[in-house]
Amino acid sequence: MSEATSPGKIILFGEHAVVYGRPAIAVPVAEVQARAVLHPAGSGADFRIIAPDLSQDYELTEAKPDDPLATIVQTTLQYLGQPAPPAATLHISSTIPLGRGLGSGAAISTAIVRAMAQFLYRSLAPAEVSSLVYEVEKLYHGTPSGIDNTVVAFEQPVYFVKGRPIQRMRVKHPLTLVIGDTGIVAPTHTVVGDLRRRWQVEPERYEGYFDEVGVIVNQARVAIEEGRLGLMAIGELMNENQELLESLGVSSPELDGLIQAARQAGALGAKLSGAGWGGNMIALAEPQVAVAVAQALTQAGAVKVITTEVARST
Repeated sequence: MSEATSPGKIILFGEHAVVYGRPAIAVPVAEVQARAVLHPAGSGADFRIIAPDLSQDYELTEAKPDDPLATIVQTTLQYLGQPAPPAATLHISSTIPLGRGLGSGAAISTAIVRAMAQFLYRSLAPAEVSSLVYEVEKLYHGTPSGIDNTVVAFEQPVYFVKGRPIQRMRVKHPLTLVIGDTGIVAPTHTVVGDLRRRWQVEPERYEGYFDEVGVIVNQARVAIEEGRLGLMAIGELMNENQELLESLGVSSPELDGLIQAARQAGALGAKLSGAGWGGNMIALAEPQVAVAVAQALTQAGAVKVITTEVARST
């Protein structure tokens, strides 16, 4: 038997603009996890995929061509030079809400890759895992930036620009983040596709927004890594990023309500995280204020609240 887990993720700064070549910052969220377990089956048995959370139970040979779970299995087997799948049963489970910007698809794929490599007595570097998962991200998101598979595979904060080498980030002072779930599923490819159509009509307008987001991301990187400006500066940058996301048309009344509630409860900054139109928002809070912020989000209608800490690193 082999078993592997993978964390969720949130984007701190730069969603959407990252698709258009600007930088973004993302961090893992260990409080939610995807898990993949491979059990050997009897000789001659088929490779079976069981994912109760997704109401899936089928043999690999029965999978549709665009099935994400089957695709990551087959892609991994091909990469590892396995001509045929082993006789085994793959059990998949996850505590990461689907379609909420927490990287559920990338986390599930990452856990599967790791479990399969372990099952076949192979070791893969995070960069190799990320590359394999990216291929499946295309099925989920159409034109993914690559940030989800990167931060999930490396399990540490990253500064990411599409097409450039990954830069792992230092964190000077811990960041306490409170994540509020609207409960609304908003598929990333739908939101990204809608924004792309508007960008095609008014490219100069939207490129201007993306440039502004890029400036904020770079300022946030300096603030996080050097720590000289303090948490208030990071919070203010989150608020500025949210204003631009609203201008991009990817926020929603539900997200706006949770963001306002968090700020009124003492959060230093708050913004949506991920595609938008639903999903999650995040708030930066001092540790002693985080409980009050979490309570305010629940009272404002959040269906789930997660508090996580981005630990100090060197």
